[in-house]
Amino acid sequence: MTVLVLLTWTLLYVFADPSTHWGSFFGNAIADWTGLLVAVLATKFLYEKGSAESKRPPREPENPFLRGLLDHSLTIFLVATGIAWVITFAKMDANSKWGQVVGNIVSEWTQLAGTVLLTKKLVERGSKESR
Repeated sequence: MTVLVLLTWTLLYVFADPSTHWGSFFGNAIADWTGLLVAVLATKFLYEKGSAESKRPPREPENPFLRGLLDHSLTIFLVATGIAWVITFAKMDANSKWGQVVGNIVSEWTQLAGTVLLTKKLVERGSKESR
């Protein structure tokens, strides 16, 4: 369903004028729904040690390096793809139609990475997730 909504926003944005309210909305929606899609898929298949939302992998590698990659696969994925988005954005005209969207995606990636790191480090008294 998320993919369908993302495709709908993208199709609407292709034909929209980004200087209008609707065009601006569609461009922002693309970034937001891209972030949602990544959050859903990445947290389903990747793992972050210390995060209450992450399930323990069924089998951990014996090799410490591989175990480290697995323990932080979500952060590694977000950082690596975030760097790719930043490079893409740096090569674009930031004020172009798609430059604005990619800039918003960079912002979304920063938020996702920040959320992962903050949920690992912050503790809320009385919260079952913080135990």
